[in-house]
Amino acid sequence: MATPFQTPSTTKKIANTPSNRLVIPKPPLKWAGGKRWQLPYLRPYWEAQHHRRLVEPFCGGLAVTIGLRPQRALLNDINPHLINFYRQLKRGLISQLEQENTSEFFYAYRRQFNQLLNEGKGDTPEAAEIFYYLNRTGFNGLCRFNRSGKFNVPFGRYKKINYRSDFLEYQSVFASWEFLNEPFEKLRLQAEDFVYADPPYDVEFRQYSKDGFDWTQQERTAEWLAEHPGPVILSNQATPRIKKLYQSLGYKLTFLNAPRRISCTGDRTPAPEVLAIRNLP
Repeated sequence: MATPFQTPSTTKKIANTPSNRLVIPKPPLKWAGGKRWQLPYLRPYWEAQHHRRLVEPFCGGLAVTIGLRPQRALLNDINPHLINFYRQLKRGLISQLEQENTSEFFYAYRRQFNQLLNEGKGDTPEAAEIFYYLNRTGFNGLCRFNRSGKFNVPFGRYKKINYRSDFLEYQSVFASWEFLNEPFEKLRLQAEDFVYADPPYDVEFRQYSKDGFDWTQQERTAEWLAEHPGPVILSNQATPRIKKLYQSLGYKLTFLNAPRRISCTGDRTPAPEVLAIRNLP
């Protein structure tokens, strides 16, 4: 089952030149809560500020950064397996993993992935390959870990999955982007940075990493960014206490209806969402 194989590349390799810099691939992962749908709202703010470095303290599926196409970016996430995957793509990953949409393959690879974590090998190309497979094959595109740090998403039961093995087109796109795995408050922001922050929603499901993300961290995120002198856009679900928090810190609020293409429960009802904005016209 685990015999390595390599499929022929069907992706177009992109040279890192100005003439084709706008040839940008889609985000490589399925991602619950992805913000690709926000791009029409974010672009007008970004276009006047595109000379700045774009910073995402909670970069997730990278839909916003890939969509905005910054020259420079600092991309952070508390999930080390996600950041390892992006770092391996930046190095030119071609997966050797045999991929099939079956529960047998899925649970075998889930055990193998958790074993790699137990052995301290979560920062390897092998871990990145399996992480991609689990992301594409697992239930609803979730990335969930228990308090022991083990990946515990169940099999997804999709009818068809288009897997890829060749990720070389991301290498030039990621070339001038820095990927970090730090608590958000440890990021060294520059005064001129444009920060787009999309922390985990203020909802019951927050077990995105083994330590979760609680209300205290929501407050710390909003307070930390309220002190940043550069442009800030902070995104979250528009719960009453989130709105109260952001307003109390002087953010300007814009309300949107967010589509739920992926969720932890399968619910597709549009969710009210807020963009909290500072230091932008």
